[in-house]
Amino acid sequence: MNLFKKSLTALTVCAAVAGATVAQAAPVELKFAHVVAENTPKGQMALKFRDLVAERLAGKVEVKVFPNSQLFGDNKVLEAMLLGDVQMAAPSLSKFQKYTESLQIFDLPFLFKDMAAVERFQNGPTGQAMLSSMKNKGLIGLGFLHNGMKQLSANDPLRTPADASGKKFRIQTSDVLQAQFEAVNAVPLKKPFSEVFTLLQTKAIDGQENTWSNIYSKKFFEVQPYITESNHGVLDYLIVTSTEFWMGLDDDVRAELKKALDEAIAYGNNIAAEKGDSDRQAIIDSGRSEVLALSDAERQQWVEAMKPVWAQFASQIGQENIDAAVAANK
Repeated sequence: MNLFKKSLTALTVCAAVAGATVAQAAPVELKFAHVVAENTPKGQMALKFRDLVAERLAGKVEVKVFPNSQLFGDNKVLEAMLLGDVQMAAPSLSKFQKYTESLQIFDLPFLFKDMAAVERFQNGPTGQAMLSSMKNKGLIGLGFLHNGMKQLSANDPLRTPADASGKKFRIQTSDVLQAQFEAVNAVPLKKPFSEVFTLLQTKAIDGQENTWSNIYSKKFFEVQPYITESNHGVLDYLIVTSTEFWMGLDDDVRAELKKALDEAIAYGNNIAAEKGDSDRQAIIDSGRSEVLALSDAERQQWVEAMKPVWAQFASQIGQENIDAAVAANK
């Protein structure tokens, strides 16, 4: 009898210790890696998400943000995510080509007339369906984040497509962007974002394409005498996670994370809209780079030179997707 009581007591103690261990389990660590500065729309969005999670899921989830390619560059982060080394990232839409061809639509030149059209498309049924286009590859899109429309910068003025002929432009790892520059007889070079400033500074390349906030925050305007206000394409991001990580979370935790992320994305998109204007003006005020406005006739030359890229990639992207994007302009 005494032996039975001792055994029962021991089991009770073990159970209590085990329960305490569960109760004191470390929070889920969510590493959020991105490649831009903290003062960009993406950087501010990531910090907002971190703070909302800390407020609402304290002790359950801890978000750690790694900006400026501190953890991984965009070219490696998705592979690292599938290995479980990072849980969330926000690569530009150009980075997903090897996982889904449909997202190449966002690289097509002169497809969207402005960011309002981009948002209408992304929030519509076609855009929302693209979020789950990589599930079979182990990735889940959680939302689109804006940066803005892209401009062209160069060492020499770019007013017509002929001005780009023979010049070297840094591009992201995108076949569509490669075709875009080849359409104007330029030389596209796929290089990491973290190397762009040095490449421009040393004149290893002649120019690049980017949004006002990236051109300003990364100081590209300090080493590029001319920026053509082309608005020829969109640079947006996809907040992405791994299927394994996301579906492995408790339902209530996953729902709260998604809610916090949606709020952070809306916050980041508002900043993107504001910074597009303010950073453009800051570049002009600096006097370091001249902003060139295209006439209607000059812009039309660029459109006519680059639009054949649409047909080149229609079979990969889906003509119905391109049609839906065009419809979003109306």
